[in-house]
Amino acid sequence: MAEVNTNTEAKENNIPSRNFIENAIDKDLQEGVYDHVHTRFPPEPNGFLHIGHAKSILLNYGLAQEYNGKFNLRFDDTNPTKERSEFMDSIIADVNWLGADYEDRLFHASDYFDEMYENAVKLIKKGKAYVSTLSAEEMREYRGTLTEPGKNDPDRDRSIEENLKLFEDMKEGKVEDGAMTLRAKIDMSSPNINMRDPIIYRVAHMTHARTGDKWCIYPMYDFAHPIEDAIEGITHSICTLEFEDHRPLYDWVVRECEYANPPRQIEFAKMYLTNVVTGKRYIKKLVEDGIVDGWDDPRLVTIAALRRRGFTPESIRMFVELCGVSKAQSSAEYAMLEYCIREDLKAKAKRMMAILDPVKLVIDNYPENTTEMLEIENNKEVPEMGMRKLPFSRELYIERDDFMEEPPKKYFRLFPGNEVRLMNAYFVTCTGCVKDENGNVVEVHCTYDPETKSGSGFNARKVKGTIHWVDASSAVNAEVRLYENIVDEEKGVYNEDGSINVNPNSITVIKNAKLEPELANVTAGDKFQFVRNGFFCVDSKDSKEGSLVFNRIVSLKSSFVLPKN
Repeated sequence: MAEVNTNTEAKENNIPSRNFIENAIDKDLQEGVYDHVHTRFPPEPNGFLHIGHAKSILLNYGLAQEYNGKFNLRFDDTNPTKERSEFMDSIIADVNWLGADYEDRLFHASDYFDEMYENAVKLIKKGKAYVSTLSAEEMREYRGTLTEPGKNDPDRDRSIEENLKLFEDMKEGKVEDGAMTLRAKIDMSSPNINMRDPIIYRVAHMTHARTGDKWCIYPMYDFAHPIEDAIEGITHSICTLEFEDHRPLYDWVVRECEYANPPRQIEFAKMYLTNVVTGKRYIKKLVEDGIVDGWDDPRLVTIAALRRRGFTPESIRMFVELCGVSKAQSSAEYAMLEYCIREDLKAKAKRMMAILDPVKLVIDNYPENTTEMLEIENNKEVPEMGMRKLPFSRELYIERDDFMEEPPKKYFRLFPGNEVRLMNAYFVTCTGCVKDENGNVVEVHCTYDPETKSGSGFNARKVKGTIHWVDASSAVNAEVRLYENIVDEEKGVYNEDGSINVNPNSITVIKNAKLEPELANVTAGDKFQFVRNGFFCVDSKDSKEGSLVFNRIVSLKSSFVLPKN
Protein backbone atom coordinates (compact mmCIF):
# COMPACT_ATOMS: atom_id res chain seq x y z
CA MET A 1 0.00 0.00 0.00
CA ALA A 2 1.22 3.50 -0.86
CA GLU A 3 2.65 5.78 1.81
CA VAL A 4 0.14 8.23 3.26
CA ASN A 5 1.14 11.90 3.14
CA THR A 6 0.53 13.97 6.22
CA ASN A 7 -0.82 17.47 5.63
CA THR A 8 2.59 18.94 6.51
CA GLU A 9 4.35 16.72 3.98
CA ALA A 10 1.67 17.54 1.42
CA LYS A 11 2.19 21.27 1.88
CA GLU A 12 5.96 20.93 1.54
CA ASN A 13 5.61 18.87 -1.64
CA ASN A 14 2.82 20.98 -3.17
CA ILE A 15 0.37 18.09 -2.88
CA PRO A 16 -3.25 18.96 -2.04
CA SER A 17 -3.84 18.48 1.70
CA ARG A 18 -6.20 15.74 2.78
CA ASN A 19 -9.29 16.26 4.89
CA PHE A 20 -9.82 14.50 8.21
CA ILE A 21 -12.11 11.86 6.66
CA GLU A 22 -9.48 10.91 4.09
CA ASN A 23 -6.87 10.75 6.84
CA ALA A 24 -9.11 8.42 8.85
CA ILE A 25 -9.73 6.15 5.86
CA ASP A 26 -6.01 6.13 5.02
CA LYS A 27 -5.30 5.00 8.58
CA ASP A 28 -7.95 2.26 8.45
CA LEU A 29 -6.51 0.92 5.20
CA GLN A 30 -2.92 1.06 6.46
CA GLU A 31 -3.81 -0.76 9.67
CA GLY A 32 -5.82 -3.41 7.86
CA VAL A 33 -9.14 -2.51 9.47
CA TYR A 34 -10.58 -2.64 5.94
CA ASP A 35 -9.04 -3.62 2.62
CA HIS A 36 -11.48 -1.57 0.52
CA VAL A 37 -13.84 1.42 0.77
CA HIS A 38 -17.62 1.21 0.40
CA THR A 39 -19.81 4.26 1.06
CA ARG A 40 -23.49 5.09 0.70
CA PHE A 41 -26.01 7.93 0.58
CA PRO A 42 -29.08 6.99 2.68
CA PRO A 43 -31.87 9.59 2.31
CA GLU A 44 -35.28 9.35 3.93
CA PRO A 45 -37.84 9.78 1.10
CA ASN A 46 -39.95 12.37 2.90
CA GLY A 47 -39.12 15.42 0.78
CA PHE A 48 -36.86 16.74 -1.97
CA LEU A 49 -33.11 16.89 -1.42
CA HIS A 50 -31.43 20.29 -1.00
CA ILE A 51 -27.97 21.76 -1.54
CA GLY A 52 -26.74 20.32 1.78
CA HIS A 53 -27.60 16.82 0.60
CA ALA A 54 -25.59 17.48 -2.56
CA LYS A 55 -22.51 17.81 -0.37
CA SER A 56 -23.20 14.46 1.27
CA ILE A 57 -23.86 12.74 -2.07
CA LEU A 58 -20.71 14.12 -3.67
CA LEU A 59 -18.58 13.47 -0.58
CA ASN A 60 -19.66 9.83 -0.26
CA TYR A 61 -19.42 9.17 -3.99
CA GLY A 62 -16.13 11.05 -4.25
CA LEU A 63 -14.56 8.94 -1.50
CA ALA A 64 -15.65 5.74 -3.23
CA GLN A 65 -14.12 7.01 -6.48
CA GLU A 66 -10.90 8.15 -4.81
CA TYR A 67 -10.28 4.72 -3.27
CA ASN A 68 -11.58 2.68 -6.24
CA GLY A 69 -14.43 1.52 -4.04
CA LYS A 70 -18.20 1.25 -4.30
CA PHE A 71 -21.08 3.62 -3.61
CA ASN A 72 -24.69 2.71 -2.78
CA LEU A 73 -27.92 4.66 -2.90
CA ARG A 74 -30.30 3.47 -0.21
CA PHE A 75 -33.72 4.77 0.77
CA ASP A 76 -34.29 4.79 4.50
CA ASP A 77 -37.99 3.97 4.18
CA THR A 78 -38.70 3.00 7.79
CA ASN A 79 -41.42 5.62 8.36
CA PRO A 80 -44.42 5.04 6.04
CA THR A 81 -46.28 8.04 7.48
CA LYS A 82 -44.15 10.57 5.56
CA GLU A 83 -42.73 8.69 2.57
CA ARG A 84 -43.97 9.10 -1.01
CA SER A 85 -42.91 7.64 -4.35
CA GLU A 86 -42.70 11.21 -5.72
CA PHE A 87 -39.86 11.88 -3.28
CA MET A 88 -38.05 8.66 -4.23
CA ASP A 89 -38.27 9.53 -7.93
CA SER A 90 -36.92 13.03 -7.30
CA ILE A 91 -34.01 11.71 -5.21
CA ILE A 92 -33.00 9.21 -7.90
CA ALA A 93 -33.13 12.01 -10.49
CA ASP A 94 -31.00 14.27 -8.28
CA VAL A 95 -28.32 11.65 -7.57
CA ASN A 96 -28.11 10.70 -11.25
CA TRP A 97 -27.93 14.35 -12.29
CA LEU A 98 -25.04 15.00 -9.91
CA GLY A 99 -23.19 12.10 -11.54
CA ALA A 100 -22.99 9.86 -8.46
CA ASP A 101 -23.04 6.42 -10.10
CA TYR A 102 -24.41 3.75 -7.76
CA GLU A 103 -24.45 1.24 -10.67
CA ASP A 104 -26.94 -1.51 -9.75
CA ARG A 105 -26.76 -0.81 -6.02
CA LEU A 106 -30.11 0.85 -5.31
CA PHE A 107 -31.45 -0.47 -2.00
CA HIS A 108 -34.20 0.20 0.52
CA ALA A 109 -34.22 -0.20 4.29
CA SER A 110 -37.41 -2.22 3.77
CA ASP A 111 -35.33 -4.82 1.90
CA TYR A 112 -33.97 -5.75 5.32
CA PHE A 113 -37.08 -5.70 7.53
CA ASP A 114 -36.94 -9.48 8.05
CA GLU A 115 -33.31 -9.36 9.17
CA MET A 116 -33.98 -6.36 11.41
CA TYR A 117 -36.79 -8.29 13.10
CA GLU A 118 -34.50 -11.30 13.58
CA ASN A 119 -31.90 -8.99 15.13
CA ALA A 120 -34.48 -7.61 17.54
CA VAL A 121 -35.39 -11.16 18.60
CA LYS A 122 -31.68 -11.91 19.03
CA LEU A 123 -31.30 -8.90 21.34
CA ILE A 124 -34.28 -10.03 23.42
CA LYS A 125 -32.80 -13.53 23.74
CA LYS A 126 -29.47 -11.99 24.82
CA GLY A 127 -31.25 -9.95 27.48
CA LYS A 128 -30.39 -6.76 25.55
CA ALA A 129 -33.94 -5.65 24.68
CA TYR A 130 -37.35 -5.58 26.36
CA VAL A 131 -40.95 -4.63 25.63
CA SER A 132 -42.14 -1.48 27.40
CA THR A 133 -45.69 -0.34 28.09
CA LEU A 134 -44.76 3.19 29.12
CA SER A 135 -46.61 5.95 27.26
CA ALA A 136 -44.61 8.56 25.36
CA GLU A 137 -45.16 11.06 28.17
CA GLU A 138 -44.09 8.57 30.84
CA MET A 139 -41.02 7.66 28.83
CA ARG A 140 -39.99 11.32 28.75
CA GLU A 141 -40.37 11.49 32.54
CA TYR A 142 -38.26 8.36 33.06
CA ARG A 143 -35.60 9.47 30.59
CA GLY A 144 -33.95 12.07 32.80
CA THR A 145 -32.17 15.22 31.64
CA LEU A 146 -28.73 16.25 30.48
CA THR A 147 -27.72 16.68 34.13
CA GLU A 148 -29.84 14.00 35.81
CA PRO A 149 -29.78 10.25 35.07
CA GLY A 150 -32.89 8.45 33.92
CA LYS A 151 -34.94 5.90 35.90
CA ASN A 152 -35.33 2.28 34.94
CA ASP A 153 -38.49 1.37 33.04
CA PRO A 154 -40.81 -0.73 35.30
CA ASP A 155 -40.83 -3.31 32.47
CA ARG A 156 -37.04 -3.46 32.21
CA ASP A 157 -36.72 -6.76 34.09
CA ARG A 158 -39.39 -8.73 32.26
CA SER A 159 -38.34 -12.28 31.50
CA ILE A 160 -36.92 -13.11 28.11
CA GLU A 161 -39.88 -15.43 27.45
CA GLU A 162 -42.43 -12.72 28.23
CA ASN A 163 -40.58 -10.18 26.05
CA LEU A 164 -40.50 -12.64 23.14
CA LYS A 165 -44.24 -13.27 23.51
CA LEU A 166 -45.14 -9.58 23.71
CA PHE A 167 -42.89 -8.69 20.77
CA GLU A 168 -44.59 -11.45 18.78
CA ASP A 169 -47.96 -9.94 19.72
CA MET A 170 -46.74 -6.56 18.48
CA LYS A 171 -45.70 -8.14 15.18
CA GLU A 172 -48.99 -10.05 14.81
CA GLY A 173 -51.08 -6.87 15.10
CA LYS A 174 -52.47 -7.63 18.55
CA VAL A 175 -51.20 -4.36 20.05
CA GLU A 176 -52.58 -0.88 19.37
CA ASP A 177 -50.37 1.93 18.08
CA GLY A 178 -48.42 3.48 20.96
CA ALA A 179 -49.36 0.83 23.50
CA MET A 180 -45.98 -0.92 23.43
CA THR A 181 -42.45 -0.36 22.19
CA LEU A 182 -39.32 -2.47 22.09
CA ARG A 183 -36.41 -0.80 23.88
CA ALA A 184 -32.71 -1.61 23.85
CA LYS A 185 -31.44 -2.46 27.32
CA ILE A 186 -28.31 -0.37 27.76
CA ASP A 187 -27.87 2.13 30.59
CA MET A 188 -30.45 4.57 31.97
CA SER A 189 -27.71 6.47 33.82
CA SER A 190 -25.54 7.01 30.75
CA PRO A 191 -24.39 10.63 30.29
CA ASN A 192 -25.36 10.16 26.61
CA ILE A 193 -29.16 10.33 26.52
CA ASN A 194 -29.19 8.33 23.27
CA MET A 195 -27.93 5.32 25.25
CA ARG A 196 -30.70 5.45 27.85
CA ASP A 197 -32.62 2.41 26.64
CA PRO A 198 -33.64 3.88 23.26
CA ILE A 199 -36.75 2.63 21.46
CA ILE A 200 -35.80 0.30 18.61
CA TYR A 201 -39.29 -0.77 17.42
CA ARG A 202 -42.70 0.89 17.48
CA VAL A 203 -46.20 -0.27 16.56
CA ALA A 204 -47.67 1.48 13.50
CA HIS A 205 -50.63 -0.05 11.68
CA MET A 206 -49.88 1.56 8.34
CA THR A 207 -49.53 0.31 4.79
CA HIS A 208 -45.95 0.55 3.56
CA ALA A 209 -45.31 1.54 -0.07
CA ARG A 210 -43.11 -1.50 -0.69
CA THR A 211 -44.09 -4.11 1.91
CA GLY A 212 -47.81 -3.40 2.01
CA ASP A 213 -49.48 -4.69 5.18
CA LYS A 214 -46.88 -7.33 5.99
CA TRP A 215 -45.61 -5.31 8.95
CA CYS A 216 -47.36 -3.33 11.64
CA ILE A 217 -44.13 -2.77 13.57
CA TYR A 218 -41.34 -0.61 12.18
CA PRO A 219 -37.72 -0.17 13.32
CA MET A 220 -36.45 3.18 14.55
CA TYR A 221 -33.77 4.94 12.52
CA ASP A 222 -30.98 4.50 15.09
CA PHE A 223 -31.57 0.73 15.08
CA ALA A 224 -32.22 0.26 11.37
CA HIS A 225 -29.46 2.42 9.96
CA PRO A 226 -26.40 0.60 11.36
CA ILE A 227 -27.94 -2.76 10.40
CA GLU A 228 -28.50 -1.53 6.82
CA ASP A 229 -24.86 -0.40 6.63
CA ALA A 230 -23.63 -3.71 8.03
CA ILE A 231 -25.74 -5.84 5.66
CA GLU A 232 -24.49 -3.88 2.63
CA GLY A 233 -20.86 -4.14 3.70
CA ILE A 234 -20.44 -0.39 4.11
CA THR A 235 -16.99 0.35 5.49
CA HIS A 236 -17.36 4.04 6.31
CA SER A 237 -20.69 5.53 7.31
CA ILE A 238 -20.15 9.23 6.53
CA CYS A 239 -22.84 11.40 8.12
CA THR A 240 -23.41 14.90 9.44
CA LEU A 241 -22.38 16.17 12.85
CA GLU A 242 -25.76 15.85 14.59
CA PHE A 243 -25.24 12.06 14.56
CA GLU A 244 -22.01 12.30 16.57
CA ASP A 245 -23.86 11.66 19.84
CA HIS A 246 -25.62 8.71 18.18
CA ARG A 247 -22.34 6.99 17.27
CA PRO A 248 -22.11 4.97 20.53
CA LEU A 249 -25.58 3.57 19.80
CA TYR A 250 -24.62 2.86 16.18
CA ASP A 251 -21.58 0.91 17.40
CA TRP A 252 -23.65 -0.87 20.09
CA VAL A 253 -26.21 -2.09 17.53
CA VAL A 254 -23.70 -3.60 15.08
CA ARG A 255 -21.73 -5.11 17.96
CA GLU A 256 -24.69 -6.66 19.79
CA CYS A 257 -26.20 -7.89 16.53
CA GLU A 258 -22.83 -9.60 16.01
CA TYR A 259 -21.90 -8.30 12.57
CA ALA A 260 -18.37 -9.08 11.43
CA ASN A 261 -16.30 -6.18 10.04
CA PRO A 262 -18.70 -3.51 11.36
CA PRO A 263 -18.85 -0.13 9.59
CA ARG A 264 -17.17 2.93 11.06
CA GLN A 265 -19.23 6.11 11.48
CA ILE A 266 -17.44 9.41 10.78
CA GLU A 267 -19.21 12.77 11.12
CA PHE A 268 -18.63 16.02 9.24
CA ALA A 269 -20.17 19.48 9.53
CA LYS A 270 -23.29 20.27 7.55
CA MET A 271 -23.13 22.84 4.79
CA TYR A 272 -25.23 25.90 5.57
CA LEU A 273 -26.10 28.65 3.11
CA THR A 274 -26.85 32.11 4.43
CA ASN A 275 -30.41 33.41 4.09
CA VAL A 276 -31.93 30.38 2.39
CA VAL A 277 -34.65 27.92 3.36
CA THR A 278 -33.49 24.29 3.51
CA GLY A 279 -35.68 22.69 6.18
CA LYS A 280 -38.14 20.21 4.65
CA ARG A 281 -40.87 21.38 7.03
CA TYR A 282 -40.52 24.98 5.87
CA ILE A 283 -40.27 24.12 2.18
CA LYS A 284 -43.36 21.91 2.54
CA LYS A 285 -45.26 24.86 4.04
CA LEU A 286 -44.15 27.18 1.21
CA VAL A 287 -45.46 24.58 -1.26
CA GLU A 288 -48.74 23.98 0.58
CA ASP A 289 -49.39 27.72 1.00
CA GLY A 290 -48.88 28.29 -2.73
CA ILE A 291 -46.02 30.73 -2.19
CA VAL A 292 -43.88 28.59 -4.52
CA ASP A 293 -45.09 26.36 -7.35
CA GLY A 294 -43.63 23.13 -5.98
CA TRP A 295 -40.51 21.62 -4.42
CA ASP A 296 -38.65 22.50 -7.63
CA ASP A 297 -39.56 26.21 -7.66
CA PRO A 298 -36.40 27.99 -8.92
CA ARG A 299 -36.33 30.26 -5.86
CA LEU A 300 -35.60 27.29 -3.59
CA VAL A 301 -32.29 25.48 -3.09
CA THR A 302 -33.57 21.96 -3.45
CA ILE A 303 -31.41 20.16 -5.99
CA ALA A 304 -34.44 19.89 -8.30
CA ALA A 305 -35.02 23.66 -7.99
CA LEU A 306 -31.38 24.46 -8.72
CA ARG A 307 -31.51 22.16 -11.75
CA ARG A 308 -34.71 23.81 -13.01
CA ARG A 309 -33.24 27.26 -12.43
CA GLY A 310 -30.26 26.32 -14.61
CA PHE A 311 -27.44 25.36 -12.27
CA THR A 312 -25.16 22.62 -13.58
CA PRO A 313 -23.75 19.56 -11.81
CA GLU A 314 -20.28 20.99 -12.41
CA SER A 315 -21.17 24.23 -10.62
CA ILE A 316 -22.56 22.31 -7.62
CA ARG A 317 -19.41 20.19 -7.47
CA MET A 318 -17.23 23.31 -7.60
CA PHE A 319 -19.25 24.87 -4.80
CA VAL A 320 -18.98 21.78 -2.60
CA GLU A 321 -15.22 21.62 -3.19
CA LEU A 322 -14.81 25.30 -2.28
CA CYS A 323 -16.78 24.75 0.94
CA GLY A 324 -14.49 21.87 1.90
CA VAL A 325 -14.96 19.20 4.56
CA SER A 326 -14.49 19.94 8.24
CA LYS A 327 -15.77 19.27 11.74
CA ALA A 328 -16.49 22.96 12.36
CA GLN A 329 -19.97 24.33 11.60
CA SER A 330 -19.85 27.23 9.14
CA SER A 331 -21.97 29.00 6.56
CA ALA A 332 -21.30 29.78 2.92
CA GLU A 333 -22.65 32.78 1.08
CA TYR A 334 -25.23 32.18 -1.65
CA ALA A 335 -23.05 34.52 -3.70
CA MET A 336 -20.37 31.81 -3.75
CA LEU A 337 -22.82 29.39 -5.36
CA GLU A 338 -23.59 32.09 -7.94
CA TYR A 339 -19.87 32.56 -8.52
CA CYS A 340 -19.57 28.84 -9.32
CA ILE A 341 -22.33 28.84 -11.94
CA ARG A 342 -20.91 31.96 -13.60
CA GLU A 343 -17.49 30.33 -13.77
CA ASP A 344 -18.97 27.20 -15.30
CA LEU A 345 -21.26 28.84 -17.85
CA LYS A 346 -19.04 31.65 -19.09
CA ALA A 347 -17.12 29.18 -21.27
CA LYS A 348 -20.16 27.04 -22.20
CA ALA A 349 -23.04 29.37 -22.96
CA LYS A 350 -23.75 31.17 -26.23
CA ARG A 351 -24.10 34.93 -25.83
CA MET A 352 -27.48 35.83 -27.30
CA MET A 353 -29.44 39.01 -27.91
CA ALA A 354 -32.53 39.38 -25.74
CA ILE A 355 -34.50 42.50 -24.85
CA LEU A 356 -36.36 42.20 -21.56
CA ASP A 357 -38.09 45.60 -21.47
CA PRO A 358 -38.49 46.43 -25.16
CA VAL A 359 -39.04 49.73 -26.88
CA LYS A 360 -38.91 50.05 -30.66
CA LEU A 361 -35.93 51.69 -32.33
CA VAL A 362 -36.59 52.98 -35.87
CA ILE A 363 -33.61 53.76 -38.14
CA ASP A 364 -35.19 56.37 -40.39
CA ASN A 365 -32.53 56.33 -43.12
CA TYR A 366 -32.17 52.53 -43.32
CA PRO A 367 -33.78 51.06 -46.50
CA GLU A 368 -37.33 49.81 -45.96
CA ASN A 369 -38.20 46.17 -46.65
CA THR A 370 -34.52 45.25 -46.37
CA THR A 371 -32.95 42.72 -44.05
CA GLU A 372 -29.26 41.96 -43.92
CA MET A 373 -27.61 39.10 -42.05
CA LEU A 374 -24.81 40.14 -39.71
CA GLU A 375 -22.18 37.74 -38.43
CA ILE A 376 -21.77 37.54 -34.68
CA GLU A 377 -19.54 35.44 -32.43
CA ASN A 378 -21.32 32.92 -30.24
CA ASN A 379 -18.88 33.54 -27.39
CA LYS A 380 -15.97 35.97 -27.72
CA GLU A 381 -13.99 34.17 -25.01
CA VAL A 382 -14.37 30.81 -26.76
CA PRO A 383 -13.67 31.29 -30.50
CA GLU A 384 -14.17 27.58 -31.21
CA MET A 385 -17.88 28.03 -30.48
CA GLY A 386 -18.07 29.66 -33.91
CA MET A 387 -20.30 32.31 -35.45
CA ARG A 388 -23.98 32.75 -36.24
CA LYS A 389 -25.96 35.13 -38.45
CA LEU A 390 -28.37 37.65 -37.03
CA PRO A 391 -31.06 39.54 -39.02
CA PHE A 392 -30.88 43.34 -38.99
CA SER A 393 -33.44 45.73 -40.49
CA ARG A 394 -34.98 49.18 -40.18
CA GLU A 395 -36.97 48.45 -37.02
CA LEU A 396 -35.35 46.94 -33.94
CA TYR A 397 -36.06 46.51 -30.26
CA ILE A 398 -33.75 47.93 -27.60
CA GLU A 399 -33.93 47.99 -23.80
CA ARG A 400 -36.11 50.83 -22.54
CA ASP A 401 -33.40 52.02 -20.16
CA ASP A 402 -30.96 52.37 -23.09
CA PHE A 403 -32.77 55.62 -24.03
CA MET A 404 -33.29 58.77 -21.97
CA GLU A 405 -34.56 62.14 -23.13
CA GLU A 406 -32.70 63.99 -20.40
CA PRO A 407 -29.78 61.82 -19.32
CA PRO A 408 -27.60 62.32 -16.25
CA LYS A 409 -23.86 62.83 -16.57
CA LYS A 410 -21.86 59.82 -17.73
CA TYR A 411 -24.88 58.28 -19.47
CA PHE A 412 -23.42 57.06 -22.74
CA ARG A 413 -26.39 55.33 -24.31
CA LEU A 414 -29.08 56.81 -26.55
CA PHE A 415 -30.34 60.37 -26.02
CA PRO A 416 -31.18 63.07 -28.56
CA GLY A 417 -28.02 63.97 -30.49
CA ASN A 418 -25.86 61.13 -29.09
CA GLU A 419 -24.22 58.45 -31.18
CA VAL A 420 -23.76 54.84 -30.01
CA ARG A 421 -22.82 51.53 -31.56
CA LEU A 422 -25.47 48.90 -32.06
CA MET A 423 -23.58 45.78 -31.02
CA ASN A 424 -22.04 43.97 -34.03
CA ALA A 425 -23.86 46.38 -36.38
CA TYR A 426 -23.64 50.15 -37.03
CA PHE A 427 -23.24 53.51 -35.33
CA VAL A 428 -26.60 55.22 -34.88
CA THR A 429 -27.40 58.78 -33.80
CA CYS A 430 -30.59 59.45 -31.83
CA THR A 431 -32.91 62.04 -33.41
CA GLY A 432 -35.82 61.91 -30.97
CA CYS A 433 -38.74 59.78 -29.80
CA VAL A 434 -42.50 59.27 -30.08
CA LYS A 435 -44.75 59.13 -27.00
CA ASP A 436 -48.27 57.90 -26.36
CA GLU A 437 -51.05 59.95 -24.78
CA ASN A 438 -49.72 59.13 -21.31
CA GLY A 439 -46.25 60.42 -22.06
CA ASN A 440 -44.64 56.98 -22.35
CA VAL A 441 -41.96 56.52 -24.98
CA VAL A 442 -43.21 54.05 -27.62
CA GLU A 443 -40.59 54.63 -30.33
CA VAL A 444 -37.04 55.95 -30.44
CA HIS A 445 -35.83 57.33 -33.78
CA CYS A 446 -32.31 57.50 -35.11
CA THR A 447 -30.17 57.53 -38.25
CA TYR A 448 -27.30 55.20 -39.07
CA ASP A 449 -23.93 55.63 -40.75
CA PRO A 450 -23.46 52.82 -43.34
CA GLU A 451 -19.65 53.20 -43.21
CA THR A 452 -19.50 52.14 -39.57
CA LYS A 453 -20.52 48.52 -40.03
CA SER A 454 -18.92 46.26 -37.47
CA GLY A 455 -16.00 44.34 -38.90
CA SER A 456 -15.47 46.78 -41.75
CA GLY A 457 -12.36 48.28 -40.19
CA PHE A 458 -13.96 51.70 -39.67
CA ASN A 459 -11.99 53.71 -37.11
CA ALA A 460 -12.52 57.36 -38.09
CA ARG A 461 -14.27 58.09 -34.80
CA LYS A 462 -15.10 56.37 -31.53
CA VAL A 463 -18.27 56.15 -29.48
CA LYS A 464 -18.50 55.58 -25.74
CA GLY A 465 -21.68 53.52 -25.68
CA THR A 466 -22.64 50.14 -27.15
CA ILE A 467 -26.16 48.73 -26.82
CA HIS A 468 -27.67 45.40 -27.83
CA TRP A 469 -30.77 44.96 -29.95
CA VAL A 470 -33.12 42.45 -31.58
CA ASP A 471 -34.60 42.69 -35.08
CA ALA A 472 -38.31 43.54 -34.68
CA SER A 473 -39.67 41.60 -37.67
CA SER A 474 -38.12 38.28 -36.62
CA ALA A 475 -38.15 38.66 -32.82
CA VAL A 476 -39.39 35.76 -30.72
CA ASN A 477 -41.75 36.53 -27.84
CA ALA A 478 -40.98 34.87 -24.51
CA GLU A 479 -41.76 35.01 -20.83
CA VAL A 480 -38.72 35.75 -18.68
CA ARG A 481 -38.60 35.23 -14.92
CA LEU A 482 -36.19 37.18 -12.75
CA TYR A 483 -35.57 35.90 -9.24
CA GLU A 484 -34.51 37.32 -5.93
CA ASN A 485 -34.05 35.46 -2.66
CA ILE A 486 -37.34 33.99 -1.42
CA VAL A 487 -36.30 35.32 2.00
CA ASP A 488 -36.46 38.98 2.98
CA GLU A 489 -32.75 39.22 3.78
CA GLU A 490 -33.04 42.43 5.83
CA LYS A 491 -35.32 40.68 8.34
CA GLY A 492 -33.59 37.29 8.33
CA VAL A 493 -35.04 33.92 7.41
CA TYR A 494 -37.56 33.35 10.22
CA ASN A 495 -40.01 35.43 12.22
CA GLU A 496 -40.31 35.07 15.99
CA ASP A 497 -43.26 32.69 15.53
CA GLY A 498 -41.15 30.44 13.28
CA SER A 499 -42.79 31.50 10.01
CA ILE A 500 -40.68 32.52 7.03
CA ASN A 501 -40.01 36.16 6.13
CA VAL A 502 -41.06 35.92 2.49
CA ASN A 503 -39.66 38.50 0.09
CA PRO A 504 -42.68 39.91 -1.84
CA ASN A 505 -40.38 40.67 -4.80
CA SER A 506 -38.83 37.21 -5.03
CA ILE A 507 -40.09 36.77 -8.61
CA THR A 508 -40.62 39.27 -11.42
CA VAL A 509 -42.40 37.93 -14.50
CA ILE A 510 -41.76 39.67 -17.83
CA LYS A 511 -44.42 38.58 -20.30
CA ASN A 512 -43.25 40.13 -23.57
CA ALA A 513 -39.49 39.89 -23.85
CA LYS A 514 -38.08 39.97 -27.40
CA LEU A 515 -35.42 37.43 -28.31
CA GLU A 516 -33.33 36.83 -31.40
CA PRO A 517 -34.90 34.24 -33.75
CA GLU A 518 -32.46 31.39 -33.04
CA LEU A 519 -33.95 31.17 -29.55
CA ALA A 520 -37.23 29.90 -31.02
CA ASN A 521 -35.61 26.46 -31.35
CA VAL A 522 -34.65 25.65 -27.77
CA THR A 523 -35.34 22.69 -25.51
CA ALA A 524 -35.93 22.50 -21.76
CA GLY A 525 -32.74 23.04 -19.79
CA ASP A 526 -30.83 24.87 -22.56
CA LYS A 527 -28.67 27.64 -21.11
CA PHE A 528 -27.59 30.95 -22.62
CA GLN A 529 -26.06 34.24 -21.68
CA PHE A 530 -28.41 37.08 -22.55
CA VAL A 531 -26.09 39.97 -23.34
CA ARG A 532 -25.91 42.38 -20.37
CA ASN A 533 -28.84 40.66 -18.59
CA GLY A 534 -27.34 37.49 -17.15
CA PHE A 535 -27.38 33.74 -17.66
CA PHE A 536 -30.75 32.15 -18.45
CA CYS A 537 -32.21 28.66 -18.70
CA VAL A 538 -35.25 27.33 -20.55
CA ASP A 539 -37.74 26.36 -17.84
CA SER A 540 -38.32 22.60 -17.75
CA LYS A 541 -41.85 22.75 -16.33
CA ASP A 542 -43.67 25.65 -18.00
CA SER A 543 -41.84 26.30 -21.28
CA LYS A 544 -43.58 24.94 -24.38
CA GLU A 545 -43.01 25.28 -28.12
CA GLY A 546 -44.49 28.62 -29.13
CA SER A 547 -44.76 29.69 -25.48
CA LEU A 548 -41.21 29.92 -24.20
CA VAL A 549 -40.27 30.57 -20.57
CA PHE A 550 -36.73 31.46 -19.46
CA ASN A 551 -35.45 31.57 -15.87
CA ARG A 552 -32.62 33.87 -14.95
CA ILE A 553 -30.00 31.68 -13.31
CA VAL A 554 -27.78 34.51 -12.19
CA SER A 555 -26.89 38.08 -13.14
CA LEU A 556 -23.57 38.78 -14.85
CA LYS A 557 -21.81 40.66 -12.08
CA SER A 558 -21.38 40.26 -8.36
CA SER A 559 -19.42 41.86 -5.57
CA PHE A 560 -18.42 38.36 -4.37
CA VAL A 561 -14.67 37.70 -4.30
CA LEU A 562 -13.36 34.18 -3.93
CA PRO A 563 -11.55 33.95 -0.57
CA LYS A 564 -7.79 33.41 -0.69
CA ASN A 565 -6.40 30.33 1.05
